[in-house]
Amino acid sequence: MSDIIQLLPDHVANQIAAGEVVQRPASVVKELLENAIDANATSIKLIIKEAGKILIQVIDNGFGMSITDARLCFERHATSKIKKAEDLFNLHTKGFRGEALASIAAVAQVDLKTNQTDNQSGTHIRIEGNKVLYQETIAFSKGTSIAVKNLFYNIPARRNFLKSNSVETRHIINEFQRVALAHPAITFSFYHNDSEVYNLTSGNLRQRIVAILGKKTNEKLVPINEKTEVVEIEGFVTKPEFAKKKRDEQFFFVNNRFIKSPYLNHAVQSAFENLIAPGLQPTYFLYLKVPTNSIDINIHPTKTEIKFEDEKTIYAIIRATIKHSLGQYNIAPVIDFNRDASFDTPYTFKNKASSTPKIEVNPDFNPFKTNIQKDYKFHYKKDNHTQWESLYNDAINKNENSVENSLADTTLFKNENSSNQTFQIHHKYIICNIKSGIVYIHQNLAHQRILYEEFLEKITVEGALSQQLLFPLEISFSKSEIKLIKEIKEDLENCGFLFDKILEDTIVVKGIPTSIIESQISIILEQLLEDIKNDVPNSSFSQLDVMAKSLAKSLAVKTGQYLTTLEQQELIDKLFLCKQPDVSPYGKKAFVTIKLDEIDKNFNL
Repeated sequence: MSDIIQLLPDHVANQIAAGEVVQRPASVVKELLENAIDANATSIKLIIKEAGKILIQVIDNGFGMSITDARLCFERHATSKIKKAEDLFNLHTKGFRGEALASIAAVAQVDLKTNQTDNQSGTHIRIEGNKVLYQETIAFSKGTSIAVKNLFYNIPARRNFLKSNSVETRHIINEFQRVALAHPAITFSFYHNDSEVYNLTSGNLRQRIVAILGKKTNEKLVPINEKTEVVEIEGFVTKPEFAKKKRDEQFFFVNNRFIKSPYLNHAVQSAFENLIAPGLQPTYFLYLKVPTNSIDINIHPTKTEIKFEDEKTIYAIIRATIKHSLGQYNIAPVIDFNRDASFDTPYTFKNKASSTPKIEVNPDFNPFKTNIQKDYKFHYKKDNHTQWESLYNDAINKNENSVENSLADTTLFKNENSSNQTFQIHHKYIICNIKSGIVYIHQNLAHQRILYEEFLEKITVEGALSQQLLFPLEISFSKSEIKLIKEIKEDLENCGFLFDKILEDTIVVKGIPTSIIESQISIILEQLLEDIKNDVPNSSFSQLDVMAKSLAKSLAVKTGQYLTTLEQQELIDKLFLCKQPDVSPYGKKAFVTIKLDEIDKNFNL
């Protein structure tokens, strides 16, 4: 038999390696920003076009590269960070594997301009598909500029798997925010399609958080600070009343590297136990500093997952530290044994003996000998009594009429003693009988279907009605969320929302859909933005569909909510008037039918 194992060509091997490192434009942004930070840059500029599909460019003022380094950096596993295997467990930099630029150059057209000195003489290299097209000397200031153009130009199949520009842009913004939050001392700027998204000046951590998430974030922050032999923790959590449904404002950094850790996230959640409602998430920005030899950051290609040497201890410290801070700043309820100074005895009375108050009684006082009784008799005249009696009779007549009307109204619904009687089971399912058996209806999923079709019809055909707010409501959002609100403003207005102003980090709502109440506005908008962030389709109709689904999910009756018999019947009637009553807007079954034959089988009938 002939040999079947063979070495892959270099260009194929490079494209396979790129699949791990370069998953989407945001992956390129992350790698280039981290390289700029490792070059000791104090100012970094990010420029993207068409969500990074056309151009991703990072310009920094770091120490640059020599001619030899500029050529060698595109070779696989060429790195200045590690020289022996032990160095992998003593890392103080971002990139270290030497795969990033080689992988990017395998699937894009790359222009590198760099200069290591102050003499304005730099190097320019152009590469396509790991092939060097040319290299020349140019005039360039100290630092580096890397422009990645036409990502996946040589792998059309990979390019087809990219999401819409809105989704890819949001992934890039997420990566940019993570890097910028990890390094508040560095100046960052971000431009998309020639418009400025962020311009972050150097400062402290609190200033950087406020610059990214908006000015009103400042009043929400609670400082966290703790130093132990195992870990040093600093950063901020937000006050419990500002907890949100979404998780995208939860940041863990270990040695200035962003990580994802469900285990440590649980430590934060447990610290907020009984302080926030179920289903809500605390916002936090926590920076952990641990010895480099106590962690392993090589367990995942994107380096966002880390193994800790003593994870349980770090969990306990994080939980205790947050609880302490919430109590220290009077956020969490605490037992205060300190006395109130206002209850102390004044100094001038300190040595005086207490005296018993005297009680004086008037023996001649008799309340029944006063003229009050006569005055009351004077007011109760017969005529007045007659008038009150007539008013009372009118009220009785009106009440009888209203009772008759209400009894007449109930005939619109099924009588409880009728054959179509409904039952609510565990405040979750509604059961009603049909000729062929029994129907189990999931009240939340069924109501989602009802509301979804109502919203979709109002948005696309009728136009939703709005109710004016007596006082306009201000709601703060991050800059990226404000940008998204501006994009979908017209669609939100079709849903019934009316905006007075949309500022840099705040929106002013003056009108809301008639189907919601004022207290729900913030929660509904947050949920809506979260749903749209997860997947924004290209067509406007599909985006309206996402909005209708999100609003229906937010406003539908919840599992555990009690429904009266009339409400149960009304929900059933409306469900079976829907165009597609059998499934929720998200494709889950809204009801299940069990036939009598199936029930009989359980009794061997």
